[in-house]
Amino acid sequence: MTYVAMGPGALDYQPCRYGTSKLLFRGPRRELDEPYVAFVGGTETYGRFIEKPFAALVEEETGQRCVNFGCLNAGIDVFARDPYVPGAAAAAMITVVQVMGAQNMSNRFYSVHPRRNDRFLAPSDLLKTIFREIDFSEFHFNKHLLTTLRKVSPDRFDAIYTELQAAWVTRMRLLVKQMHGQVILLWFADHHPAEDILPLSGLGDDPLFVTRGMIAEVAPYVTRVVEVVPSSRAQEDGTEGMVFAPLEALVAKELPGPRAHAETAAAIVQAMSGMI
Repeated sequence: MTYVAMGPGALDYQPCRYGTSKLLFRGPRRELDEPYVAFVGGTETYGRFIEKPFAALVEEETGQRCVNFGCLNAGIDVFARDPYVPGAAAAAMITVVQVMGAQNMSNRFYSVHPRRNDRFLAPSDLLKTIFREIDFSEFHFNKHLLTTLRKVSPDRFDAIYTELQAAWVTRMRLLVKQMHGQVILLWFADHHPAEDILPLSGLGDDPLFVTRGMIAEVAPYVTRVVEVVPSSRAQEDGTEGMVFAPLEALVAKELPGPRAHAETAAAIVQAMSGMI
């Protein structure tokens, strides 16, 4: 189970559940007996350290009920396997689906935690065969695992990189196809989608491994694609306006602030024009 630490200066996210889902979502809990807009995504959609994440701002601007199904550290697997969220999204007037990284999915090489998709569970026999020199018991998070594998052998890592990209496209298509209504695919990051090239070292920026070409492969299955890269002013804000405990400062620096959420909300509202 996932808990959000509550310490001095921390936000009360009013975590809640819906239906048969075991996931904890950003509150307050909303009734789903009236028309609503659903938001599905990871930590950015959840709005960690943000008093009013972009889902709440869209509701204020449009007057439409908005339900935040954002889940901390989520990947596509969280929602694709959930017994409730796909159906709730299918019943929505519009569903906004955040582009999430490709590393947080079970695949031919490794499995991830079913609810905390950023957690590495176990390597497959195939991965153990390819990387015989690696002791996989020392890894607990996917990024740590992948960073190490690429450092050990960039050539052997290429097979994992290709697998994750192909799996992302397939599962993203399946996910949005379960949402029978209108779907907005949202790119929300501090950079534009890259071409299919890894950096010379490391893994690159979040959402990991997702390229413009991959988004283009999913685009025919959604109503609109919205690409939001926060303005230089929003990025220069740093943690200004964010609410977090002192020990959370390093994590907060890696996440978008209130101005970035406001810009994202404005882009979504514009995309929704004519869809309601």
